[in-house]
This record gives sequence, structure tokens and C-alpha cells, in this order.
Amino acid sequence: MIKRHSVIVVGSGLAGMRAAVAARESGADVGVISICMPVRSHSVAAQGGINAPLGNNPESKDDSVDRHAFDTVKGSDYLADQPAVIKLISLAKETIYELEHWGCPFSRSEDGRIGQRPFGGAGYPRTCFAADRTGHSVLHVAWERSVRLGVPVYEDRLVVKLTVKNKKVQGIIVLNFITGELEMWECDAVIFAIGGAGQIYGATSNALNCTGFGIAVSAWAGISMKDMEFIQFHPTCLYGNNVLISEAARGEGGYLRNNKGERFMEKYAPEQMELAPRDIVARSIYQEVLEGRGYGPKENGYVHLDLTHLPESQILERLPQIRELALRFSGQDMVKDPIPVQPGYHYTMGGIHVNENCASEEVEGFYACGEGTCVSVHGANRLGGNSLLECAVFGKVAGVEAAKYAKEATPSPDAKFTLFEALHEQEQEIDFWYSGEGKSDPFKIMEEMRNTMKFNVFVYREEESLKIALDKIRELKQQFNDGVYLKSKVRQYNRELEWVFALKGMLDESEAICMGALARKECRGGHWRLDHLKRDDANFLKHSLVSFADGEPKLSYQDVIITKWQPQERKY
Repeated sequence: MIKRHSVIVVGSGLAGMRAAVAARESGADVGVISICMPVRSHSVAAQGGINAPLGNNPESKDDSVDRHAFDTVKGSDYLADQPAVIKLISLAKETIYELEHWGCPFSRSEDGRIGQRPFGGAGYPRTCFAADRTGHSVLHVAWERSVRLGVPVYEDRLVVKLTVKNKKVQGIIVLNFITGELEMWECDAVIFAIGGAGQIYGATSNALNCTGFGIAVSAWAGISMKDMEFIQFHPTCLYGNNVLISEAARGEGGYLRNNKGERFMEKYAPEQMELAPRDIVARSIYQEVLEGRGYGPKENGYVHLDLTHLPESQILERLPQIRELALRFSGQDMVKDPIPVQPGYHYTMGGIHVNENCASEEVEGFYACGEGTCVSVHGANRLGGNSLLECAVFGKVAGVEAAKYAKEATPSPDAKFTLFEALHEQEQEIDFWYSGEGKSDPFKIMEEMRNTMKFNVFVYREEESLKIALDKIRELKQQFNDGVYLKSKVRQYNRELEWVFALKGMLDESEAICMGALARKECRGGHWRLDHLKRDDANFLKHSLVSFADGEPKLSYQDVIITKWQPQERKY
């Protein structure tokens, strides 16, 4: 039996739910496919805030779309496409007020306006927030809106294949964990809002379902991966378990100190100190540890985030969740004690290649938004507070554009045949994994993949280690392709099967990261080559594209779109 919606959204985080609402309000028959219930999506983990040039803070009265857009372009190390950035920021104000009117409980200033706190890389305090649970609040109101509109959400399902014929979307193949069976879903347009890929590294602030699998699924259907080498390593993950300690802690006045008690950011970003962009702060922490001024071993050390000078009332009002997380997972009460932090994988700045209308130019009827998608507003480094904004703004754009396309689309007469063919092919692969004929344990491959990426493609990178990583990832891919096996033979709720699918995708995503990083012989944003210590605009002011359309990955490049601000040296 084939199920159908004219527009199918894959993913139920903020980007996915906003896309579904927009598509429904545009008159489309829309359904959402999700691996979890919407309010368990990873958007709830976004703590610090969502940016917009409202000018509510006394220090930000002169803020504007232009100033916010310039900070974003500069923060991206000039790799962001400027028309996409301007579109994002131009829609920021109305997006915040829309969320407010839907019921988002933003924190307020004394005069009742939406509060705005300072964040890294920003010229003004422009980060709107709901204490330190902003993502949780914003996602809930988007989901509530979808419920009001009657948008159906199909939970416990994983999209394993995007079916395309003649470069046009036909539908998707979905693994239903409840029944253990594969399902065929036909659609005119599909929106991937699939989230980040932190589980490639394991040492990540991301949730367990953040494998970026949808990036690989779209790549296998002919849609390029873009700028995959650009990964944001958040400066302040809790030591030992990578629980995120939001930039809000520094926005509220927290200090970073080394083992000498020094506020070491003065050496690296004397003007913005702890509120320099994340790539700079992460490298600064890493450097302090490598030079022996951190705590613990150099290969896995940490520094202190100190908020003990702040009033307890400020921490309890503005940072209650962060305090609770630190207390629960490190045993340190930030009211009284500094907490141990180190860089960890946080955000996928590259991803599925789409334009500023969230549409693929390689496959008709395909749209994508949110993390794991590269509209190219973050470039080589994302500014904190711009991710929730991107999800809300481009989620709406994707929903409107997909609904418009679906309304005018002519259903393909071959769609059903294409879906049956894809279903049979996928069933054969799953049956082989269940058969036990494969020789390799997928979880051993996964462990090797994560160690390879963590120790060779981290904050600092060099040609030798990148070559080692690329060779190893390709060796692991061959092991996987030669055959892996499932230990669990159950069909219903077999999460081991989910991880085998995820591993298949993560290996291709890891290969794309390594290929882009090895070829990019420069330092730019989150990509820092110790053997090429300068930004090279002459050769690398361009996006990397990795295509898997023919099975084997191919690396190519695309020019960055520069319309307003010419690249300058990036100083803070």
C-alpha cells in the first residue's frame, strides 16, 4: 500500500515543524515523518537564544538588518552567500514577533519588551531568549501551531531512501519501527529537515539521533553535500560528557580561566574576550591546554568557566538549566565553583546543497532547511543565536516554496513503479543484514570511525592526519560494503537496525568531510590547517561540493556569492 501527501516533511525539529505549518497554511496536504515525537527533537537542546535586530537592549538601539547581516558574513569568514544572509536577517524581526504571538515565553526586560543578551561575534546584544531554554520554548509553540492546523505526524519512522526519476522527486521509502516494515510514501515535494551529524564524532553535544543520515540519503539521490569540512566545535562543552554549556553563560558575564587563573581570551580576542566567535574561542581553549595551561592531560584537557562573580539571582533567573546540568553532570555548582569545559562537536555548518529558496537545483521537488542543510548563511563559522533563526526563517520559506511547487506539479505516472522498485532493493539490503552472512560488527566500525574523526579531523588539522583519516574512512566503508550483521533478529523497534542505516550514511558524510578538509589548504573559520596558516581567498573563496550521484564521491567547487561586503581580515 502506498501512502501519499502532496508535501512530506522529514524531521520534526523547529525547521521541520515550521515548514509543515507554512505548507499547511499555504493550502498543501502535508504530513511529517519523524524518528521521534516532535517535542523530543534536538531543537529542544538549543539553550542560549535566537537572534534578531530588535534594538530592545539599551546597548543595541542602533542595531539594524545591515549590521546583523554584516556580523553574520564576517563571522562566516566571508564564506556565506550574502543574498541568503540578507534574506535571513531581513525576515528575523517578523519571525520573532510571530513566535511571540504564537505564545513563546520570551524573557523580558523591565519595560516589558523581549529581552536581548550579548552573544559571540555580535556587535550588539541581539539574542532574544527564554531563560536558557529557548529552543525548548520555540519548538513547543511551532508544534502546538501544527496541532492546531491538524498536521499529522508519523513518529518512529526513519526515511531510508529518496526515490528520484529523471531528476524529479517521486517519494520516499520509510522504515516503520513500530511494525518493522518498510513503507512507500508518494509525494509531489519533499522537505528534508534532518538535523546535524554530531554522532560522526561521538564526542558531541548532539543527541543520539543526530547522525545527519538525511544528508547521505539525499546525496545518494543525486543532491550534493556542501561545505562539509566546516564543523563548529563549541568551546564550552562539559568536560567528560560533552553536555552543552551554552554561550549564554558567557553572554551573562562568565569568564574563561586557565590553570593560572588568567582570563586568557585577552591574548586571542582583546576586544570581545569571551564573546569572540566560537571558532576563535574553541581554538584559544585548545591552545591553552596544548601549551600546558589547562587542567588534565594535554590530549584531553579542559579549562574553567567561572561565573562565581555573578549574583546568584542572575544565574537562577537567566541560567537555571545550565546550572542544573553542570550540577548534575559534573557535581559543580556554578554559583560557588568554576565548571570544567572543553571544545566538542556542536554544529554541522555544511550539509544538503540548496539555494536561498531552500530548493535543490539538482533534483526537482526537493527542498531542505535547518541544520544539516547548507543554504549557506553560516559559511565557515556560525554565530550563536543564528541557528534557531535559520530554522524558523528558512523552515517557513521551505514550506511556502514546496507548497507552491506541489500545487503546480503534475503527478508522475512512474512514481508507483519507482517506489516498488526502491522498496524491493531496500528489502534485499535489510534481509542481508539480518541473515548473519556479513562478517563485520557495525558497532566496531562505528567506534573506529569516531576515533578516526576525533583524533585526526578536530579543531586543528594537518595534511598527514587528514590523509590518515581519509584512508581509514575508506577502509571502514569497504568493510561495511563487504557485509555487516545484526545481532538482534527482532523486526519491531530494532534500534540496532537504525544504527546500521545511520552508520552507512555517516561513513559517506565522514568521507566528504575528510575530502573537503584535505583539499582546502587554508585556515578559514572552523577549518584550521596548521600547515597552511593563512586564509587563501585567491584559491579557496568558494564552496566545496561532494557528489555521490554515481556511487563514488567527486569533489568540485562553486563560487561564493558576494554582493555587498568584500572580504576583509577578520579581527575581534
